[in-house]
Amino acid sequence: MKFDQADFDIRCEWGQQGVLQLAPISDVVIIVDVLSFSTCVDVATSRGAIAFPYQWRDQSAQAFADSMEAELATKRGTGKYSLSPASLLSISPGTRLVLPSPNGSTLSLATGATPTIAGCLRNAKAVAFAAMNYGPKIAVIPAGERWEDHSLRPAIEDWIGAGAILSHFAGRLSPEAQLAVATYQSLCPNLERLIRQCGSGQELIEAGFEQDVDLSLQLSVSGCVPTLTEGAYINQLTSTGECGTS
Repeated sequence: MKFDQADFDIRCEWGQQGVLQLAPISDVVIIVDVLSFSTCVDVATSRGAIAFPYQWRDQSAQAFADSMEAELATKRGTGKYSLSPASLLSISPGTRLVLPSPNGSTLSLATGATPTIAGCLRNAKAVAFAAMNYGPKIAVIPAGERWEDHSLRPAIEDWIGAGAILSHFAGRLSPEAQLAVATYQSLCPNLERLIRQCGSGQELIEAGFEQDVDLSLQLSVSGCVPTLTEGAYINQLTSTGECGTS
């Protein structure tokens, strides 16, 4: 059976299997992990930092950070920088930061030679417009979360984030991409309430990280386009972000 959506220009599929199916036949891949990897990357790189995705949060992460002469993001709520967008609001230009993440980082490192961008609600419009410069074949990958058994948990915030980005494309959208756009457009009037009430949003709010959810909810306020370059995300292109949809 065919799952690569190759009959369409604009494609959308979940998680690591989505990357493996779509990256080899796409001109660019957009990784969407709204709460919170992609939002962290947007906040950090928009301030001139360099963000290194790393899959594991273990002793090897510190060794990797040392090898990159970079700081290591710690567990949310600890340390100077963490996988918390709020912790990165004051990051200094030029800071080299390793971001361990089992979702966004893992997918970023799985795209191979295909150009890769980190997208979220904050930079949805800027990322979509930048992606068009790579060619017509565009893959948008909602990352999702993980259950305790490490299986994929589709996450509403990533599906909506993917739809927000996809809503700016005019090419031939796969049925999966069309569904993401329809979901985003139908839910947009209640976007803030829904993401606050979804499982991922509630988890962060109950843990005291409501500001992270607030930052992640901001729609197309950023012109940052974090692009994976030699193993690190940097802001390759800056454009004017606008609220709402085109």
